[in-house]
Amino acid sequence: MIHYDLQCGAGHEFDGWFKDSSAYEAQASAGFVECPVCGSHAVSKRLMAPAIPKKGRSRAKEAVPAPPVVPPAPPAAAAEAGPAAAGPVPAQVLALLQRMRAEVEKNCDYVGKDFAEEARRMHRGESDHRGIYGEASDADTEALRDEGIEVARLPWVPRADG
Repeated sequence: MIHYDLQCGAGHEFDGWFKDSSAYEAQASAGFVECPVCGSHAVSKRLMAPAIPKKGRSRAKEAVPAPPVVPPAPPAAAAEAGPAAAGPVPAQVLALLQRMRAEVEKNCDYVGKDFAEEARRMHRGESDHRGIYGEASDADTEALRDEGIEVARLPWVPRADG
C-alpha cells in the first residue's frame, strides 16, 4: 500500500491509499480519484517528504505503538444514543451527504410537514408522481411503509455552501 497526500484544483488537501503508484495513476486517469470536499476530479499528488529512518536505526527496529482497541458499542446502545454518539462525520462522508442533499433539493419538491399526506395522495393517484421531501415522524414513516408506500429517511446535513 502507498499513501499519497492529494490536492484538487480548488486547493482542498486530502489523502488517499492505493495498492501502488500505478493503481493511483489508473484510478486518477479513469476519474475515480475525487476531492471529498468539492467533488473535483482534477486531483494531483502533493510533494511528500520520504520516510527515511535515522542513521543506524532500521524501520523494523522502531517500535510503533498499536492503536488503542475500542470495542464497538452494542447495537441496542448505539440505537438509543442516536447518530451523534458515533462522533464527528468524516470529511468524505460529509461531502457525499452534502452533495446528496443538493441533488434532492434540486430535483425534488419540498412539501414540509405535509410529507406523509402528500406521499399518500401520490400513492392513491390523487397527485402527480414526483420526487418529494419533507418532515415525517417515526410513526408517520412506519405507517407509510405499512401502507406499501416506499419512503427513505436521509441524514440531513448542513449545506456545503454554509
